[in-house]
Formats: sequence, structure tokens, C-alpha cells
Amino acid sequence: MDWVFERHQNLWSWYIRPIFIIPLCFFSYKRHFLGISITLFCIFTSMFWFPIPQEFSPRAEMFLQFEKKWLLDNWNAEKWILTAMIPISLVILCVSFWKRSWLLGILIVVLMAFGKIIWSVIYAGSTAKSIIFPAILGLLISLIFIIAFKEWEKNKPQKN
Repeated sequence: MDWVFERHQNLWSWYIRPIFIIPLCFFSYKRHFLGISITLFCIFTSMFWFPIPQEFSPRAEMFLQFEKKWLLDNWNAEKWILTAMIPISLVILCVSFWKRSWLLGILIVVLMAFGKIIWSVIYAGSTAKSIIFPAILGLLISLIFIIAFKEWEKNKPQKN
């Protein structure tokens, strides 16, 4: 597990992971199982795609040490529930766009980003500051693409 966290110190992985929400929403809207599956695979593996960085952000390194310790420490009901929220929220997100519920989908995207931030602040304290900017930037980019796609869908010519 050390090699994963060493590579996850590369901040590119912190920025790319939230961006995968865009294709996940798109493929869910298009009801494309293969696209959804590939995107989920990318979300869960992208933390170790990038090389170990030459320079480390001390705050990011401390946050990752916290995450690693949190994952490896004893698992209680609270930890199981919090961890289960990740796949549950991804399923709800996919179902929302599958069923064309734009409002619910956007709400879930926002809740996922702020859920990560709130969890980080509560459990990791000041080291959580390192994930706030990537989470907010990923949220804003995702919302821009989702809203732009919604407008494009609304305004595209209807097929006869």
C-alpha cells in the first residue's frame, strides 16, 4: 500500500480524480454501461497513475499520512458507514443522470465534494486544507460541464 500513497502524493492525482465525475455523469445520462465501468475504474485507479513527485507538499504529505492511518486502523461501524457513502453516492449519482434527474445529480455532485471536505476537516484537522482547493476546483469544473451539457441537450434539434 505504500507505493500507492507515494504516488498519490503527486498532486495531479488530486486534481484528476474529481474531474472523472464529468464522464461518469455523461455515460450515466447516455445509459452506457461500458463508459460508466471504465470511468469508475479510472476513478479508483487514478490515485497511482502519476510518478512519485520530486518535491512533496508537507501539508499534502501529512494529510495522506492521516488517510493511510485512518484506513489501516481498526474499523468500527462509523468508519464502515462513512466508507460506504462513497459507492452509495456514486450509485445515486449514476442513477440520477440515468433517470435524467439533473437537479438530484447536481445536488449529489455538490454533496460529494463538500462531504469529502467536511470529512477531511473533521478527521484530519488543519491538514485537510490541502484537499480543499482540488475538491472545489473539481466541483466547479464538473458543474460547468454538467450545466453546459444540459443546456446543449435542451437546445439541440429534435430528431424526427
